[in-house]
Amino acid sequence: MEIKQKQRHEIAEEYKWKLEDLYATADDWRRECDLLEGKIEALQDFKGELNSGQAIFDCLEADMALCELVERAYMYANLKQSENTALAESQAMAEIAEGIYSDYEEASAFIAPEILQNSEEALRNFIKTTSGLGIYEHYINNLLRQKPHTLSIEMEELLASAGEMSQAAANAFEFLNDADLKYGTIIDEDGNEVELTDGRAGTFLCSKDRRVRKDAYEKTMAAYAAHINTIASLRNSDIKKDIFFAKARNHKSTLDAALFDSNIPKEVYENLISTVHEFLPVVHRYNALRKRVLGLDEYQPYDSDVPLVDGIELKIPYDKAREMVAEALAPLGDEYLRIMCDGMNGGGWIDVYETEGKTSGGFQWSAPRNHPYILLNYADNYEDMFTLAHELGHAMHHHYADSNQPLVYADYTTFSAEIASTVNETIMIEYMLKKAEDKNTKIHILTEYIHQFTYTVFCQVMFAEFEMLTHRMAEEGEPFTPESIGEVYLDLRNKYEGPALEVHEYTAMGWSDVPHFFEAFYVYQYATGYAAAIAFAKRIKSGDPQMLADYLDFLKAGSSGYTIDILKKAGVDMSSPAPIREALEVFENLVAELESLI
Repeated sequence: MEIKQKQRHEIAEEYKWKLEDLYATADDWRRECDLLEGKIEALQDFKGELNSGQAIFDCLEADMALCELVERAYMYANLKQSENTALAESQAMAEIAEGIYSDYEEASAFIAPEILQNSEEALRNFIKTTSGLGIYEHYINNLLRQKPHTLSIEMEELLASAGEMSQAAANAFEFLNDADLKYGTIIDEDGNEVELTDGRAGTFLCSKDRRVRKDAYEKTMAAYAAHINTIASLRNSDIKKDIFFAKARNHKSTLDAALFDSNIPKEVYENLISTVHEFLPVVHRYNALRKRVLGLDEYQPYDSDVPLVDGIELKIPYDKAREMVAEALAPLGDEYLRIMCDGMNGGGWIDVYETEGKTSGGFQWSAPRNHPYILLNYADNYEDMFTLAHELGHAMHHHYADSNQPLVYADYTTFSAEIASTVNETIMIEYMLKKAEDKNTKIHILTEYIHQFTYTVFCQVMFAEFEMLTHRMAEEGEPFTPESIGEVYLDLRNKYEGPALEVHEYTAMGWSDVPHFFEAFYVYQYATGYAAAIAFAKRIKSGDPQMLADYLDFLKAGSSGYTIDILKKAGVDMSSPAPIREALEVFENLVAELESLI
């Protein structure tokens, strides 16, 4: 029997997000887009006038109001496209939204450089003497910090106009990855011919049938191998884009440029990598343990997800997952729980199940003054329950920041983006460990906790080091081919995974299916966020009401200060390597506990 993907109309409405909360219909969205063109043009009325506190205040208020509308329109179009990336109508809407966003960025590009034409003394006086402008004090301080990297008004407008073009490589990879690339079919454990999809591949890689795991891995990677030259060319183009913008803004490197926006010292990135290197022998030890327990002569990449013990069926239907997530996250307080459950249960936040053409994986997307949206491809497994908890962390971070900050600070920073999501996961997995009723179940959950660590910290830091090295290759003019990229990736994979894990013919192409590489130097924040999350989770579980209040204050702060400072105020100092080391010591203890049970 052949099992195919479901169509969207086959999914019950209660398991779909409610885009009508953004716009009642696509026609309403189109009318809004038509109006936005005029509003974007009207922003130019402020150009050349930003030489007084009142003019700056009026301009910033208009810009924030316009940005709210543009982001809502942009989000709606892209969420529509995520429902089915193959639909021409949705593709067209996303292109329109991309154009509007680019027009807005170009039209608003004059604001920062024109504000900075005023002296620092004048700006500080404006803040003191202009009613309402005090709200923007951190925003203006941040502009002053950026002054060495802010260009003339004309050059800022030129760079902004290139915004849409600069996304070409990322957009092309997205279409290839989500719409065009097909993995074919495999025969499952029961002899059914099943269409292999991104969502199903994860389930098959956990199969106790090694033939199924092997087929799922090799067919998936073969699809990328068939397009490896195209994907390498897209990566090359995207990195050249990063180099262009870094040079244009007078940054020493692409890494410096990426860290500058969030005011993150370069040492944070470098210390993360060096600290993780110290704990790589523990990863090697864990892989050797897996090879031994699974009784394998060769431990292959498709063996890294399979459970270590038989008979543990943690199949968790979505409705059950909602209940378990709510029960597990009770330490986050009654208010947090009520808002989160309202979003899960009829709030229209979540699009649950995989359907044909739907964007793969999972994400949360939010725009100011709107409820968050979560995309899942839920397959009734343990991992997907954790994806739900993870994305709800993002959603609740948005809710608290958006509800407690003015528009200018209503979003959280990139550096803090993965903290709330991982706090949820950490609390969730420790809840699961406490519920474990026998040794084998505990072994299974411990393995999942360790797997979470290896993926969120070690794997992401390996990716971060790969990004740093490949960007450096391009910056120094070295050849950038599938072979040269593959050589870098293979060397890192061997360093991080150790000798127990065999090299497969597709190992060197492990970089080719990672969408996050098209968002430069993003992935390291999974690891820093995880370390901060471990620290926060420990504080929350202490039961001290003040420590929970500190965490909620962190969520509420949005981008009202520099993230390093906001975290320090909440009790977690990420300027020190201590939280990274503390988290990795937790990992070492988990591996030791697993070794004692097997």
